[in-house]
Amino acid sequence: MSSLINAGLDVRRETHPLTWRYNAHGGAVLDLAGYEALDGFKALRQALDMAPPDIQATVKNANLRGRGGAGFPTGVKWSLIPMGADAGRKYLICNADEMEPGTFKDRMLMEELPFQLVEAMLVTAYAIGAQVGYIFLRGEYLLAAERLRSAIAATRAAGYLGARILGSDFSFELHVHEGAGRYICGEETALINCLEGRRANPRTKPPFPQQAGAWGRPTIVNNVETLCNVPAILLHGAEWFRSLSQGRSSDAGSKLYGVSGRARRTGLWELPIGTTARELLEVHAGGMQEGLQLQAWLPGGASTDFLMPEHLDLAMDYDTIAKAGSRMGTGLIMVIDDQQDMLKVVSNLMMFMARESCGWCTPCRDGLPWVRKVVDALAAGQGQAGDIEWLRGMTRNLGPGKTFCAHAPGAMEPLQSAIKYFPARFEQGIQSV
Repeated sequence: MSSLINAGLDVRRETHPLTWRYNAHGGAVLDLAGYEALDGFKALRQALDMAPPDIQATVKNANLRGRGGAGFPTGVKWSLIPMGADAGRKYLICNADEMEPGTFKDRMLMEELPFQLVEAMLVTAYAIGAQVGYIFLRGEYLLAAERLRSAIAATRAAGYLGARILGSDFSFELHVHEGAGRYICGEETALINCLEGRRANPRTKPPFPQQAGAWGRPTIVNNVETLCNVPAILLHGAEWFRSLSQGRSSDAGSKLYGVSGRARRTGLWELPIGTTARELLEVHAGGMQEGLQLQAWLPGGASTDFLMPEHLDLAMDYDTIAKAGSRMGTGLIMVIDDQQDMLKVVSNLMMFMARESCGWCTPCRDGLPWVRKVVDALAAGQGQAGDIEWLRGMTRNLGPGKTFCAHAPGAMEPLQSAIKYFPARFEQGIQSV
């Protein structure tokens, strides 16, 4: 995968805060000396000379939105955690589960630049007053686990991690926790339950993790890509980070975008947030493979609505994609070509979503398998009269506010958009009497 990172881009420190070290080094930066030579731990040293509220304010002013899919403002999330001497023990958790189909950006950051994530967690922990951190890692990411543990050991040996870091009053411990591999762990409270050794079911909110998270203590959960932006924001400032969008979006920063499916050149690129889907697919990914046409595309994972070829000129940012009726999600596009049967594509997505239900609430646990069965019947040409209207009803009955968490509503997004854009294919699935 490494050869597919930023292929064809002119990568610079000033414009690519997430990946410039990878390109400057000519590949993965896996030793401490190599990372330090590329401004490594410079942000940590700067942070230790600042007051934690000032760091929080800088990140808030930078308008960094969470890169895990929801797009919630990072600085606002941090501002909700209690500060002060009487706040007690606090935790910082990096959500590195990355179970979203078609998504591999966090894997790249952890495998190729493990020290960058370690430093990011140190700076963030100092900003929020956390004493202990966990990288909650997808269990299949064996190479990432190995490299992160090696980086943590080297960081501790150099005095950047542990008690009284660099002679300051700040102490922090960091651990890698490998999960058992469940999609629901992308939801932060389910992740916390799993980290505690419980079943990975979402929790009732409120209280939110910022008040009562891991082991009942205040906790911040941020995505890998989100955290990796923090050191650069601290070094270069909020205004610099906002300028990285180059006027393409009201959102700020760069974004790791990707393309999977039958494009000519699948991969991952760090681009200004707000880059259009057309540029991503046709310029960076080289367009569709020979003889194939784009039929539809998912903006960022299995729980986003399908968009059509006429949507390619939309800016890939949170608000623009939402106005088009979908969600940017993780920002890694999955392309569906004209040789693929949309009903089989939807069936595959429903199979995944039904399997990954945590089983906590009845509508999700029982509804998703039935949805899959009906879609499978339609795909086989054995659908019954009324099946399509029943599926439309399920998109409402399993929609927002009807289930305990957002898993089932997310599963309904590709289904509802497939029915909207490809009604004839669904109708073809009704068997003749």
